Amino acid sequence: MRDGVRAIFSFARLGALLIKEFIQMRRDRITFAMMLGVPLIQLVLFGYAINNDPKSLPAALVATSSDPYTRAMVSALQTTGYYRFDHVTQSASQAEFLMSRGDVAFVVTIPADFARRVERGDNPQILIEADATDPAVASGAISTLSTVAGQALLRAQGMQEAAKEAARGQLDVVVHRRYNPEGISQYNIVPGLLGVILQMTMVMMTSIALTRETERGTMENLLAMPSSPLEIMLGKVLPYLVVGAVQVVVVLAAAKLLFAIPFMGSLSLLLSAVLVFVLALVLLGYTISTIARTQMQALQLTFFFFLPSIMLSGFMFPYRGMPGWAQILGEIFPLTHFLRITRAVMLKSAELPAVATEIGWLVVFVALFAGVALVRFRRTLD
Repeated sequence: MRDGVRAIFSFARLGALLIKEFIQMRRDRITFAMMLGVPLIQLVLFGYAINNDPKSLPAALVATSSDPYTRAMVSALQTTGYYRFDHVTQSASQAEFLMSRGDVAFVVTIPADFARRVERGDNPQILIEADATDPAVASGAISTLSTVAGQALLRAQGMQEAAKEAARGQLDVVVHRRYNPEGISQYNIVPGLLGVILQMTMVMMTSIALTRETERGTMENLLAMPSSPLEIMLGKVLPYLVVGAVQVVVVLAAAKLLFAIPFMGSLSLLLSAVLVFVLALVLLGYTISTIARTQMQALQLTFFFFLPSIMLSGFMFPYRGMPGWAQILGEIFPLTHFLRITRAVMLKSAELPAVATEIGWLVVFVALFAGVALVRFRRTLD
């Protein structure tokens, strides 16, 4: 009877299998790192970096006077915690350029005759333009405007508490929600999906290109060919550029036909940025394929890159709402720069000078990933 039970189940055999699995898990360092690293990244990002009510947003001030009433307005807006005046300009055109580049979220314009109209009780006005491409960013800051600005003006005039209600109507705060006045969330999400879809598919498909050759045993045949590492890399990378082009056409057509997303800028400028972005992604995927030993490891490394990229790029959560260290970390991902380009070109009608810096960063990523991929591939050959 006992011999029959042992034939079915044995603690000794089970123990041996467990030891074997733990040894293999220890040897597979990439998988083990994923098991520990992914939960830690999720905990840190969701706990510290994500904020749906962004504060200290960059703003530009257009004012030609420094009278006490103007200073009171600026001080009151800064006190709310939503506005951070990093730029002081003398013309609306300069402020417009800053907003089109995404350097500021608000432009506050105080007319030159603001103080004179306040003293005469002649219905003074201030204009606040908000970048509403991301409705979540502008909503909290705009909701406090009228009350805060009115109270600041009363304090500057030395009004008494009893006269507040009568005097509050003296100030007229005019708010313009730029680029997305209706606050439609699809205007922010759908252009960003272009970058997210390209990143997910391009990196994933190219990351398994070299590992698939190794697993199938065809790497020897590939290496026996009279081809240089650069030729092999281009042979693996260029076909996926065609796949990326098809995806771009599908996403842009769906954005226009299904969601009626406005396209205000230059199509050629956007397609040029897409080409550089896709090239950076496929080179990144090729680099991952030189590090991973199996296709499963390649997929794991792709996910390890994809998770922080999508969370820190400004696609899911407001970029300006993250702490400074998270914004710096988000700059190392190509998706962050590509999202700025697509939203600027499609929604803001931005031209090349406004997005030249972001395109330049994508070119840097292309050069970096290409260099690392070639170095890693030569080491693989050795």
